[in-house]
Amino acid sequence: MRMPNPYSPSKRIFFSSSSLFLLLAHLVIPLPALADPKDIRLDTIKLPPGFRISVYTDAVPGARSMTMGPRGTLFVGSRDAGAVYAVVDAGDGTHAREVLTLAKNLSAPNGVAVKDGALYVMEVSRLLRFDGIEEKPEKLKAPPAPVVVSDAFPKDSHHGWKFVAFGPDGLLYVPIGAPCNICRRSDPYASIARLRPDGSGFEIVARGVRNTVGFDWHPETKELWFTDNGRDWLGDDSPPDELNIAPHTGLNFGFPYCHGGDVSDPEFGKEFPCKGFVPPALKLGAHVAALGMRFYAGAMFPAEYRGQVFIAEHGSWNRKKKVGYRVALVRLRDGKPVSEEAFAEGWLQGEKAWGRPVDVLVRPDGSLLVSDDQAGAIYRISYGK
Repeated sequence: MRMPNPYSPSKRIFFSSSSLFLLLAHLVIPLPALADPKDIRLDTIKLPPGFRISVYTDAVPGARSMTMGPRGTLFVGSRDAGAVYAVVDAGDGTHAREVLTLAKNLSAPNGVAVKDGALYVMEVSRLLRFDGIEEKPEKLKAPPAPVVVSDAFPKDSHHGWKFVAFGPDGLLYVPIGAPCNICRRSDPYASIARLRPDGSGFEIVARGVRNTVGFDWHPETKELWFTDNGRDWLGDDSPPDELNIAPHTGLNFGFPYCHGGDVSDPEFGKEFPCKGFVPPALKLGAHVAALGMRFYAGAMFPAEYRGQVFIAEHGSWNRKKKVGYRVALVRLRDGKPVSEEAFAEGWLQGEKAWGRPVDVLVRPDGSLLVSDDQAGAIYRISYGK
């Protein structure tokens, strides 16, 4: 059933190319580097029996969203550092050999995605493309000037950083967060959109999405699953963050009228009741800041983990007692999420955090990478010897 669209119509966004010149800088960061080893306390991380965690690299300042190129290069966006990095593996999959800075002085380049040999980088309002980035090692060390695929996205900095990924349909999915804690804004705000790799064909896929910074597609059904951060200042325990499923386009997930499926907003809720919106597939903890998520499609972990969902919880910032700061495991039954539990935790010690997980990514060998923007590190979680 299609949900109602309570938003007023707005002018359609058109995408165009730009000839703006971007200054790039290349930088090789020796390993070990920027993060102080004493600040990374892996001895505090608790994992299920048989799992272990190690530092893949501690030389990625503000490490956020991750994607991997077909030749094994790990690309990482950094919102706070304004930079994009290429992490080159040492050859055995256990640690990085070097970290190269592909671009800097960008506007919150959080999202990165790879398609047909090109690296796509999402700033707040611009989508950039670095062609043939992995063709030769020299290109990583001297990257080409990027093509500006589009500069037509909103310029709002509040929830303006974006996670991006290519879907099974070959289109690039881009969220456009609400430019506020709670407000009513017309399209394209509070939505997930998609467009062709050349920037054309912009369309909104889902509405009522406050701020998603992570999504993935079910490996069998190809349905879009995404996390969403609940609004602030409704108490320590309300509303929940969400794990949502969009089996088709045109659905509305409630923002700003309803939160978590059953919490009517005190300011906007009287206009549209919660029953008119899609409830979350699973309620997550309130204010845990659920960001990156991935289905586990690897073969390294035991069978019970295959096809399950890992979520990076960045951690609360305005709660009396901090929560999150961990990697959670969402268990599925018959293709539906039924529970959430801690998988890796210990970045939060008491009320002080030494790290904040942002994104998760499954390596070809089946290990799980976890980015940490506070420690400027990427960790590798493996199973067995």
